[in-house]
Amino acid sequence: MALKIRLARGGSKKRPFYRIVAADSRMPRDGRFIEKLGTYNPLLPKDSEERVKMDIERVQYWLSQGAQTTDRVARMLEAAGVKAKAERNNPNKGTPGKKAQDRAEEKAAKAAEAAEAAAAPAEEAAADEGAE
Repeated sequence: MALKIRLARGGSKKRPFYRIVAADSRMPRDGRFIEKLGTYNPLLPKDSEERVKMDIERVQYWLSQGAQTTDRVARMLEAAGVKAKAERNNPNKGTPGKKAQDRAEEKAAKAAEAAEAAAAPAEEAAADEGAE
């Protein structure tokens, strides 16, 4: 049996509330689970202690039994200090889109033109002083 530690959604429409559960990976997201390990309430502020509550001992037990965590739960466990921080690398996710890249190029070109325009009078003034 492939075990997962994952989030099971509860709450009403537009008011999410999640249970952190140990479940068979073949079961549906909100379906049958083996054990409830904690809760996650994304509506609370990030610095609130009530936002994520976990039974750390049980989480460690399930990890020792071979349970795999989902990405979101792994991040919560890293923040709690249970798991070692994993290196994530998705270079395509962080790159701006085509329109944003075009805007950045136009802005850089305008800045270069402004710098050249500002440098030209300074050069003329320096040349005038040098001639005298």
